[in-house]
Amino acid sequence: MPRPAASQLAFFAPAAARPAPALTLGIDEAGRGPILGPMVLAAVALDAGAARALTRAGLCDSKRFGAGAEARHRRAALASMIRARATFVGLEVVAAAEIDVRVDRGELNVLERERAARLIEQAPPCKRIVADGARLFGPLRAQFPGLRAYDRGESRHAAVAAASVIAKDERDRRFALLCACWRDEFGEIGGGGYLNDATRAFLRAYLARKGELPPETRRSWDCRL
Repeated sequence: MPRPAASQLAFFAPAAARPAPALTLGIDEAGRGPILGPMVLAAVALDAGAARALTRAGLCDSKRFGAGAEARHRRAALASMIRARATFVGLEVVAAAEIDVRVDRGELNVLERERAARLIEQAPPCKRIVADGARLFGPLRAQFPGLRAYDRGESRHAAVAAASVIAKDERDRRFALLCACWRDEFGEIGGGGYLNDATRAFLRAYLARKGELPPETRRSWDCRL
């Protein structure tokens, strides 16, 4: 068989030898403030194409969607899109009991940095690491020199906004499961687990009926009922 002319020759590097796309890893958390339920940290790695596509689809900081059923639905839809396009998605869920232990030691920020470090170590190599919270995550630069921490980090890169959506969606899902367990006995539970009038009303009713607070309560919070 004759050899193809030089103009017909094509050379393809093996897949393993091709350079991997540059990734940005975003880190954010949800549920630091509520008195009920867990805190969730998330890390999402995006390449440039995924970041552009998700931004066009309406990706932004999870807080901008607000509260309520419609907001939860929009975050859940975006979370599904993020999982489909991201190179890596990682989660760390911190239960109320562990939060209480670390708050009593004055180590809540340390706890968050420890969990963020675990997520970074699980992620693939990334060109950039961007975390939301300058004072909170800035100290991690000593361990990860490529990390940059900013207030409003979601405005710095779509990967941070994606992490905020993933974390909030997981927090929403887990809190909804808790509410489903209590609904038959206490009715609909409002307040999102934050220490507001609706959450106080539920905690007072639970305490009156059970003689104690729900096990998912952060007892280290100042919960004047």
